[in-house]
Amino acid sequence: MLKALLKTMRPRQWTKNVFIFAALVFDKQLLHAESFLRTLAGFALFCLISSSVYIFNDLADVKADRQHPEKKNRPIASGKLSVNSAWIAGIALVIITLGLSFFLTRGFETVLVIYFLINMAYSKWLKHIPIVDVLVIAAGFVLRVHAGVTLIQVQRFSPWLYVVMTLLALFLGFGKRRAELALLAQGAGSHRKVLEGYTLPLLDQYIMIVSGTTIVAYSLYTFSAPNVPENHSMMLTIPFVVYTIFRYLYLIEVKHAGGAPEEILLSDRPFQVAMFLWGIVVLAIFYLS
Repeated sequence: MLKALLKTMRPRQWTKNVFIFAALVFDKQLLHAESFLRTLAGFALFCLISSSVYIFNDLADVKADRQHPEKKNRPIASGKLSVNSAWIAGIALVIITLGLSFFLTRGFETVLVIYFLINMAYSKWLKHIPIVDVLVIAAGFVLRVHAGVTLIQVQRFSPWLYVVMTLLALFLGFGKRRAELALLAQGAGSHRKVLEGYTLPLLDQYIMIVSGTTIVAYSLYTFSAPNVPENHSMMLTIPFVVYTIFRYLYLIEVKHAGGAPEEILLSDRPFQVAMFLWGIVVLAIFYLS
């Protein structure tokens, strides 16, 4: 049962929570021990609250998951984890997380509460509304970034990163919907009701818009944000961002991947190399220049 519970908590998706470190890195406080430890603690708590969301989401989707070609193997849908045990675990995670977050900052605790409530509304209602469903997913990523801001005393963090994060999250969200629609084909609506409100051509247009604006917004950040080096060296990171966006498009269009963006991050080697190189260049520019 513990193994089934851990799988339901989806630790592989905890990679999404690394965005909580954005404020730490881009405010040049990565080497500040207290700020790093506070952000690391916040990351751990965000992983727990997001896991509780995944549990409640699986509880809400259990009937639909049993009809899905892949999701039918999830622990709750397959019966490996009982509904009662899942409820107890989900509630316990929420209580523990909110209790511990009180000892960090009130702002961080507030972000966790907002994140949890938005996702509960998503599981119950919002995930059935086209466009709104992806906007909620994007809001979750922006809240992760803001959670990092609440944990430290920021001085040079640029609001441009909120814009870039919003657009990037929309890009990933619409890409995920496209992959799901392509996988399920004509039976998509019976597995996920919101897919009835999308078509592949429509999603392709959305993806084209947000991918282009993401590149533009990030490019503007690299030379116009107040905290970047005055020599415009951050512009050297633009090619890596362009490549990762193009690589993701290639994977969802040609390889028919993208239903789970975190799987691409954990399995696609070219994507990993590009992200690694981007991170190395960013650190070198901010901390060695």
